[in-house]
Amino acid sequence: MKAIIPVAGIGSRLRPHTHTQPKALIPVAGKPILGHIVDGLLQEGIKEIVFIIGYLGDKIESYITQAYPKLNVHFVIQTTGKGIAHAIWLAKDHIPEKEDILIVLGDTIWDADLKKVLHSEYSSVGVMTVQDPRQFGIAQIGKDGFITSLVEKPRIPKSNQGLIGVYYIKQAGKLKEALEYNITHGLKTDNEYHLTDVLMRMIENGEKINTFTVEAWFDCGKKDILLDTNATLLKRQKPEIIAPKVHEDCILIAPVFIASDARISHSIIGPNVSIGEGAIIHNSIISESIIGPFAHLENAVLKSSLIGNDASLHGLIQSLNLGDSTEIDYNR
Repeated sequence: MKAIIPVAGIGSRLRPHTHTQPKALIPVAGKPILGHIVDGLLQEGIKEIVFIIGYLGDKIESYITQAYPKLNVHFVIQTTGKGIAHAIWLAKDHIPEKEDILIVLGDTIWDADLKKVLHSEYSSVGVMTVQDPRQFGIAQIGKDGFITSLVEKPRIPKSNQGLIGVYYIKQAGKLKEALEYNITHGLKTDNEYHLTDVLMRMIENGEKINTFTVEAWFDCGKKDILLDTNATLLKRQKPEIIAPKVHEDCILIAPVFIASDARISHSIIGPNVSIGEGAIIHNSIISESIIGPFAHLENAVLKSSLIGNDASLHGLIQSLNLGDSTEIDYNR
């Protein structure tokens, strides 16, 4: 089994953080978003992954090769944002026509019985009931359980079953044919090549595609959702992972994640706080937040905040969305 993970998006909704690093590398509960995804695939025995990279793609490549040296990886570059289907089409040389593949978007974390999905008799896509179907690719499902229609962000939705970014494709040659047809004929929706349109062409050509329901899904594209995801995943961590050592004159309110080389002193940390490697925190109170690697915080009171890598903060504030390599000093 081979997986394809598109991670070429700019991540504009998470700026300023995505000015300096890809959205997929933003840390959540002790590891990057992409790390959670790859670990889930490895648990199911998937050891070959194609990453479609673009904006700041060298950082994706560096992270994967260092964190997963034994993983069989390929990197394909998408230089222009023409949509997910275009990204997959660029990787067509890595798609085996007679084998099954799994496509997973690189900015979402989800819970599903992937083992069951990978043993399905038919192609299958992950869905979840969504509040505003106009913001998603939407699947209409027939009485027999197979998809009858797929529409990208419909103006008048006929279903509330939103696609969550996980696609299991049987006999991937049919996917390649549909990709080739849509790309060569310029079949776009809202000026992009969408995977929903490609899958719909497969269905029109006779392919049966059913759905599987995910138990939880986090589209980590906004600060608030990212912080909620962090809190949810922290609650699932084992105690020995959460707090590797006792810090000087500190109170830790579980759940928290603190990297082993972070230096925390005279502070109250938690609940629902992740602190990256090399971070320094002194005389601060932090809750419901993510503190990036090598950030330096002193005399800070933070809640519901996202602090980027190498950021520096001195003073008092309640809620921040502070990008990488930023310095704020409220004491001056």
